[in-house]
This record gives sequence, structure tokens and C-alpha cells, in this order.
Amino acid sequence: MKNFLSNISSRKAAMVVGIAFITSVFIVTLVDDFLLANFVVPGDTAALARDIEANKKLFDFAVISYLLVLVLDSIIGLALYVVLKPTNKNLALVTGTLRLLYACILIIGLFALIFQIIDVYDYESIKLFGYIFFALHILVLGYSVFKSEYIPKSLGVLLIFASFTYVVFFIDLNLSITIKASIMVIMALAELFLSIWLLAKRNKLP
Repeated sequence: MKNFLSNISSRKAAMVVGIAFITSVFIVTLVDDFLLANFVVPGDTAALARDIEANKKLFDFAVISYLLVLVLDSIIGLALYVVLKPTNKNLALVTGTLRLLYACILIIGLFALIFQIIDVYDYESIKLFGYIFFALHILVLGYSVFKSEYIPKSLGVLLIFASFTYVVFFIDLNLSITIKASIMVIMALAELFLSIWLLAKRNKLP
């Protein structure tokens, strides 16, 4: 794996990050807003469990889609290591590793859910644990981008700010729907802007 990553150029890795992230956003949007649009609002796990039993095939398809997204997340983690390596190899390694840990934790949780080793309540706990690693990934990613000499520092600042917004998953802040929606937009845009920039400027990377 180390030799494989060493043979990939920053330009190709940047293209992989951009395409993989945009693809994952498309899949998640399709599943959440269309396939699972009739499921209950996340948070009511009892009602969610009933909906799963009533829509087993749809739920299985959604699980497969989310597994694909997590595989793309793993690929993004590896590609980010290549992109950020010229700045600081250790920081790049931590950035990629944290995203891989997040993806692996959720993949394990999904397989456990598929084979009914755990229920939706346990999966929610596993997913929350995975988000800790993802929030740390975004924080370190933002710092790595900020320290780089070839990616705009504004993207680093946005990513660092976005990493702190993940606190809404861990602490019940009783925020209004408008504020929660704004926070979700910030989370999505931080990575989206970086992905678009990497696609557009990949030929200028070291």
C-alpha cells in the first residue's frame, strides 16, 4: 500500500478526492431525500426500527449505498494523504488515518446491523463514536490545509470552523431548526469547496 500511494501523483490524488466526494454527496442525497424520504425523522429510533421492518428491501438498498459512500470515504482518506504529504508527512498521515478509522467503524456497524448482531439503537451509538474520529479528521485536515503553501488558507479556516460544528452531534444544545440547518450547510460546504478547488487547481499542486 505504501509503494502504491508513493506512485500516485498529487494531481491524480486531488482528482480522486474531488470526484469521490462529489459522488458520495450525490449518493447520500439520493438515499436521504428520495429513497428514505418516507422514513421517520432521525432521532426517533423506535419509529425507525418499525419503518425498517416495514421497508426491508428499501432499507437494505440504502445500507448498500451507505457502504459505498464509506468505501469512497476510505479512498478520500488515502488520497488526502498524498495531496497533503508535501506539507507535512506526519500531519497527512494523521489526516488520512482518522478518516479511515471513521469509515471502518461505520462499516463494521453497518455489517453488524445487516446481520442483526446489533439493533438500530446500538448502531446509533457506534455512528456517534465514528463521528468523533470524523470531527477530528476535519480539524486536522483544516490545520494541514492552513499550513500548506499551495492551498488557500481560507479553506483551512473554514474546515477548522466546520470541525467544531460537529459538537451538535454530541451535546444537546436545543438549537433552532434554522441554526441546525445552517450548521449542516457549513459542514457540507467546507469539504465541497476543498474538493472543487482540488479538482480545478490539481495541475498546480506540488
